[in-house]
Amino acid sequence: MTTGGGTPDVSAESWVIGTDGLAALVDVLLTRGFTVVGPTVRDGAIVLDELVSAGQLPYGWGVELEAGSYRLRERADRAAFANAAGPQSWKSYLHPARVRQWRADRATGRPTFETDEPAPHRFAFLGVRPCDLRAIAVQDRVMAGGRHRDPVYEGRRTGAFLIAVECTEPGGTCFCVSMGTGPAAGPGHDLVLTEVADAGDHRFWIRSGSPEGAEILAELPLRPADPGTVDAARQGVSTAADRMGRSMPEVDLHRLMAGTLDAPRWNEVAERCLTCGNCTMVCPTCFCTTTQDVTDLTGDHAERWRVWDSCFDLDHSYLHGGPVRPSAPSRYRQWLTHKLGTWWDQFGSSGCVGCGRCIVWCPVAIDITEEAAALHDWAGRQDADDGDGRP
Repeated sequence: MTTGGGTPDVSAESWVIGTDGLAALVDVLLTRGFTVVGPTVRDGAIVLDELVSAGQLPYGWGVELEAGSYRLRERADRAAFANAAGPQSWKSYLHPARVRQWRADRATGRPTFETDEPAPHRFAFLGVRPCDLRAIAVQDRVMAGGRHRDPVYEGRRTGAFLIAVECTEPGGTCFCVSMGTGPAAGPGHDLVLTEVADAGDHRFWIRSGSPEGAEILAELPLRPADPGTVDAARQGVSTAADRMGRSMPEVDLHRLMAGTLDAPRWNEVAERCLTCGNCTMVCPTCFCTTTQDVTDLTGDHAERWRVWDSCFDLDHSYLHGGPVRPSAPSRYRQWLTHKLGTWWDQFGSSGCVGCGRCIVWCPVAIDITEEAAALHDWAGRQDADDGDGRP
């Protein structure tokens, strides 16, 4: 794993590359044996996939995001990273949805067992948004920071090379400013890019955040960072901060969640919630799993798989006698209060990074910021009632 600082001053070592430099970056990473993963256009969305060249990046494509709505749109420029978070996050590669744990066979008459060891991976993630950079740090704490470390996650995370891209084009559902996770990149990257696609030329302000990042930077066609590019890059990030599509109420969300467990809003939102679990699947920090045992038709071969699970699944809280949270309101409340509240108690941070994916990919357009605001309004009315003794 690597760690690094935030955006350095222009007086620090920083450079500019063009689109040829971005192509060279992918080539250098491939030459060094990395599996390069980055955004590309497929099936009407900007998704993450393995890249063999920078030409697969989504040049000239943006997105329009709203609650329950995602649309690609063509841009007037050739920007590669002027688009908000897509349906996938880097969790798909670091904490895969399906992992086989062991297999057993008795076809020869004597049972045999084989444990699956985590396969070695050396990923380079190109285009990590600041919100997703924070999400990886959150997953590091959950999956590799405690006494019970996940070997699959550690095997994929160790040695991963992170190339962050600062956000200059927030989506209609983004609220990273509210969560303190963007649009400027925080710590944890090896390289960080800020894209400038103005009338001058298409270029990227690039800085290193680790010794390995500096090594790779030295192999690229660079020119010193000029004040015009740096100013334009910083202005793009600053403007993005003022153009967030959503915001959380400016309150202690941990305390708000703890104080609104009996709010009628939980029943109201559950009238719409399908408990489908889409929000947990696209969330870059949700980590719950379950196990599935499968066998072939002969019964001679069996496997155990670890798969993603969701707290919206009725069986997620199943104990002897039945589920602890049998109702939709109780399951939605569990998700939201954990994400914004009790995550602090477990891991010392929020479980929400403000990416807005749960809003976009909810089929009934439930908005986490709207729900938090409604709970805040209800808590305020309760405080007012308690203050004067009258409803």
